[in-house]
Amino acid sequence: MIDRAERLRGERTPYVLATVVRAERPTSAKTGDRALVLPDGTMEGFVGGHCAESAVRDQALRLLESGESTLLRITPGAESDPLDGLVTVSNPCLSGGTVDVFLEAVIPPALLHVHGDGPVARALADVGRAVGFDVRPAGPPLPDAAAVVVATHGRDEETVLQAALDAGVPYVGLIASRKRGAAVAAALDGGERVHTPAGLDIGARTAPEIALSVLAEILSLRPRPAGHVAAAEREGCCH
Repeated sequence: MIDRAERLRGERTPYVLATVVRAERPTSAKTGDRALVLPDGTMEGFVGGHCAESAVRDQALRLLESGESTLLRITPGAESDPLDGLVTVSNPCLSGGTVDVFLEAVIPPALLHVHGDGPVARALADVGRAVGFDVRPAGPPLPDAAAVVVATHGRDEETVLQAALDAGVPYVGLIASRKRGAAVAAALDGGERVHTPAGLDIGARTAPEIALSVLAEILSLRPRPAGHVAAAEREGCCH
């Protein structure tokens, strides 16, 4: 199971790891039983019979959309006072029994392609990894790439940028002066989508500061799931 999960991570395939943390007889599941739930609904492993399996699959597919994790209780009776973070569903099977399953959504980190080997490119890779991006070097953008940033100082810029635009990458950025960046973008099909000079205007001067401004722009433009609450709001920060 662990090896299979590692392979899925390497393939950038999202999945939910379902682990039985409590089983109350009569139930066929035992504490420690595990299963993987894939985006197409495929389940690998065992967390109980048909009813438990269906409930786990349904909830796991919802979590793959939200990226959250939760504790699922499958029980014959209804919970009168459900706990925070606990989702309770009725077990319709005649065998009865209650089983608690922890569902951990494992979503691949946002993928960032950085082209270049200068100070800004290296800073983008370092800062990007620090904030949780999966940073890849030069190469064709993968289908699920969140961003492509070109910092090659004029080498092969148009080829890389056009490939990223053609692939529909959500954020395409070019590290360049305003004048040169505008000229490069104008020569591209769909060049109006290129962010150049890439990054938010925060007065950045050093390579790490420029990298920070670019990553901040990428994060500011990414779509947010419904019901998203910023971390500062969740923790009651900064009032």
